[in-house]
Amino acid sequence: MTIDDENYANEMAKRVLRVEERIAAACTSARRDRSSVQLLAVSKGHGPERIQAAVDAGLHVFGENKVQEARAKIPLAPHNSQWHLIGHLQTNKIKFAVQLFDTVHSVDSLKLLRALNQGAEAAGVNLSVLLEVNVSGEASKYGLTPDAVPEVLEAAAQCFALDVVGLMTIPPFTEDPEGARPHFVRLRTLRDEWRESTGFPLEELSMGMSHDLEVAIEEGATWVRVGTDLFGKR
Repeated sequence: MTIDDENYANEMAKRVLRVEERIAAACTSARRDRSSVQLLAVSKGHGPERIQAAVDAGLHVFGENKVQEARAKIPLAPHNSQWHLIGHLQTNKIKFAVQLFDTVHSVDSLKLLRALNQGAEAAGVNLSVLLEVNVSGEASKYGLTPDAVPEVLEAAAQCFALDVVGLMTIPPFTEDPEGARPHFVRLRTLRDEWRESTGFPLEELSMGMSHDLEVAIEEGATWVRVGTDLFGKR
């Protein structure tokens, strides 16, 4: 290990501790058990050596945005790591995605759900997925409209290679983390409605990032996706 490597490893350990302290404090404030929230370290744009430092600091679950980057990186990363896809998935990348990732957070269409199920069946794997819901209605964002979700859940009941475990959303960025709260509340409220109407437990809520994770946890997040506050800027 070089001096620079050692410095980075020490800095990573400090960053992980700070993020863990924020999560723990948010759980305490929300009267939730710390074990109810999982940290997804968003490693996009960072190489295997930085992922190794994160693993050494106690992290084991990483999120990537692009399949192509993940294909180059994951074989070089620690083998005890778990990998989640959090970015938009193109159907022509499915055959690689089902081999690389344990969970996909970004199923954003009925077409993708069915194609992903076919890919998982062909690969002989069972894949956990979350439906990405565009609760803000922003045209620039991927995601299902809330009105489209019941039909996708109905189809998911016949996708036997997929386990739909929850929902994900990305709210519009606001300097004040409180600006994200209505979107997190909306996702949780919709989840509760769809639980009743479809029978899917939808236990996971993937929402909240570096700047608004406390608000997300207060509103029920079970996965917070943190990149910048762990790895620094790309």
